[in-house]
Amino acid sequence: MPGCEPISMSIVAWSFVMTSVMNRASGPMPIALLAAGLIMLPFLLQPFGYTYGVATEIAIYAMAGLGFNLLLGYTGLLSFGHGLFFGFGAYVLALTQLHWFGPSLVLPLIVALLFTALLGIALGFLVLRRRGVYFSLLTLAFTVLGFYVAYRWTDFTGGENGLRGVKRVPLLGVNLDDAALYYGFVTIVVLVVAWLLWRLTRSPFGSVLVAIRENEQRATFVGYPVRRYKLIAFVISATVMGLSGSLYALLKLFVSADLVHVNFSGEIVAMTIIGGARNFLGPVVGAAFYILFREFLSSYTAAWQFWFGLLFMAFILFSPMGLVGLGARLWAPFRKPQEGAAAMAGRLKAAPSQTVPSFLQRPEAMEPGVTILEATSLSKSFDDFKAVDQVSMAIQHGRLQALIGPNGAGKTTCFNLLSGAYPPDAGELIFRGAAITGASAHQMAGKGIARSFQITNLFPGLTVLENLRLGLQASDAARFNLWRNAHHLRNVNDELRALLKFLGLEGMEAAKIEYLSYGGQRLLEIGLALAAKPRLLLLDEPLAGLAAAERERIVGLIKQLTAHMGVLLVEHDIDRVFELSDHITVMYNGAVLKTGDSKAVRHDAKVQEVYLGSGRKAMMARRSDAVAGEVLLRLEGVNTYYGESHILHDVSLDIRANQVTALLGRNGAGKSSTFKTIMGIVPPRRGSVTFAGQVISAKSPEAIAREGIGYVPQGRRLFPGLTVAENLRLGGLTRRKGVGAHWDHDKIFSYFPRIRDKLNTKAEVLSGGEQQMVAIARALSGNVKLLLLDEPFEGLAPSVVEEVFRSLDQLRKEMTTLVIEHDLDLVLALADHAYVLDRGRVSYSGLAEPLLRDLALRKKVLWDAAPS
Repeated sequence: MPGCEPISMSIVAWSFVMTSVMNRASGPMPIALLAAGLIMLPFLLQPFGYTYGVATEIAIYAMAGLGFNLLLGYTGLLSFGHGLFFGFGAYVLALTQLHWFGPSLVLPLIVALLFTALLGIALGFLVLRRRGVYFSLLTLAFTVLGFYVAYRWTDFTGGENGLRGVKRVPLLGVNLDDAALYYGFVTIVVLVVAWLLWRLTRSPFGSVLVAIRENEQRATFVGYPVRRYKLIAFVISATVMGLSGSLYALLKLFVSADLVHVNFSGEIVAMTIIGGARNFLGPVVGAAFYILFREFLSSYTAAWQFWFGLLFMAFILFSPMGLVGLGARLWAPFRKPQEGAAAMAGRLKAAPSQTVPSFLQRPEAMEPGVTILEATSLSKSFDDFKAVDQVSMAIQHGRLQALIGPNGAGKTTCFNLLSGAYPPDAGELIFRGAAITGASAHQMAGKGIARSFQITNLFPGLTVLENLRLGLQASDAARFNLWRNAHHLRNVNDELRALLKFLGLEGMEAAKIEYLSYGGQRLLEIGLALAAKPRLLLLDEPLAGLAAAERERIVGLIKQLTAHMGVLLVEHDIDRVFELSDHITVMYNGAVLKTGDSKAVRHDAKVQEVYLGSGRKAMMARRSDAVAGEVLLRLEGVNTYYGESHILHDVSLDIRANQVTALLGRNGAGKSSTFKTIMGIVPPRRGSVTFAGQVISAKSPEAIAREGIGYVPQGRRLFPGLTVAENLRLGGLTRRKGVGAHWDHDKIFSYFPRIRDKLNTKAEVLSGGEQQMVAIARALSGNVKLLLLDEPFEGLAPSVVEEVFRSLDQLRKEMTTLVIEHDLDLVLALADHAYVLDRGRVSYSGLAEPLLRDLALRKKVLWDAAPS
């Protein structure tokens, strides 16, 4: 069609302008932009031969996309069957107009909305019982069934001939048969629906949908009934689709089974993703682009869908944020970049509040020593493995009780039983005098039992402020509100300020979780648990992976909190456990081995044998006689950025062969970022990384790994559903020609003999110590010369720490190791050389032994250091 090219370019430019302005706007601006865009649309189309019908179709599809995006973009649920609701709404309007209400408009529309909502409730109740791909496949299956009914039930639906005779009757004296007036009517409906959806997405309810998208499990443990939220979102989305289908039937005056076809559902998905699923107006842009692309190409070729498919794949591969993201990228060169510091650098230097927030100080609190939770004979099995066997304990208000034991003793499973993650197979839970056995995680949180996680479990795509707001909002009376602005809840805002101050996170409110140091994430992890306003706080290894200063900060928090609630602590820092605890329960092989005060537990012979080990003296006394080789890895003037945040500043390191080198520093100093830079995960913007004489700083992570570098990230990151053997096989699959000796299974087992018997065991059921050994073994698999270890002793029982320490000490004979570890005594005893990072700069380089022996020097280097 002549002139299609300029009109297509005009619409794309119009879309970019709308979304670019909307991205920097607040309040009702997106609705104003949508209104302006819909008013402009017919005038943009008409000079190029497009009718009001095309403009109306764009508006209807835009509304359908907005409804679908509530599910996909906000809740994270991908439905392959939303065309079913679109077609269902169209059929209901046509059938009720033809058989019930005659030439009427309002009543058929109302009935179509009602029936579509009922269908959404029925299908949502069924399909939301499954997650991920199974949810998507169930929606697809129901759409296939719907199409079969619509296509084959000829007497009722018209079958392949469809339904004719739909009429646009006057409304309030307005003749909707006039195409321009019908477009105006549809525009008003679209704007009203868009405004309602905009209010919903900014409401407390809408913020929970985003939390579900980011981390459904944590949303449950914060206290939200996730399935209920998803069902409401599903029904609202389906109802908007049904309204869109009804208006489409009035536009075409004809309804056919094509509207229920799977292909149409795919088109809805495609236009939403092409526009930008995580942007409110993204589906509007996608609808305009899709229809104009179809109109343009279909005039030249019947295979227009083939070209659209290629375009869709291109967007998935090169612009996952759709046209909105593409517009932002095109606009970026014209915006002056603002370089910022690392996220933790924004933290206010003022001392955090020493007062527990008032909302955590319950006026009706019980007297210290009164039992708040009593667990009796709890048991839990997984297939033939008995993880918890007849465990009983009593937790008291105002007291800190520790739960300790070797890795694999059943501590985490016990935590999961107490917090509602699993129902017990047997036993009873009594909380504040009421039975809660079998209660779900969100019910436990609502009753006052909150927990933190061993591996930080936050809402990764949200800011510090948004994470804590979600936690506090879960207990607010407005948590289900679909109308109020979530940022205008006064009680939540007051509690939020107090909690930020108490945690010492002021000044970091706008920081994204992914840019926080591990210490910052750990503080936020505890903050999310506190946001549930617990009467019983379950802390799972809150000190793991923290530098000394952060450990002191969190120990202080725990001491303060214990006066106002019961606290159950799982922790492997045994000195801290003995210092803090009023009572200790020791688990071994799923059962209670010993219970009592610190003195009784410390001197128990069996506890010493299975958990405490022989102590640290032997490890501290050993010194390496390894002779340093040539420089194997060199960083020269490396500067690394996260976006515009400057993380590493002119970092230079020399890592020599056959040595263990320690990389030390506070949380947020840039240690893990250095590892990511070496591995190419975050390439340096300036400077170079050289390995075995070759520059690798421009290579991809997989290419760097193939060169002979093994990386064990913090948290191990095993493939949980695969066996140990499969994890090891994947580790060595591509490292067959890299630098270094070849590490096969037998050679690995000589250093880590324990995992030999676990080859056919899935990684997810291993103990923490076994998982750490498998993670190191996987990094060694293949041809490896350099091993990067990020917190190798984190979360390990003392006896397992000794085992891993000895293995790493022996590895120096054949392996060069660069290690990050916050247990300074351990890492300095293991290391030959040490570098210290302070705020992204190297502040110290020297032998490790002086730092191990001279505590005054260690304090000066690690706590009093300043960037050069």
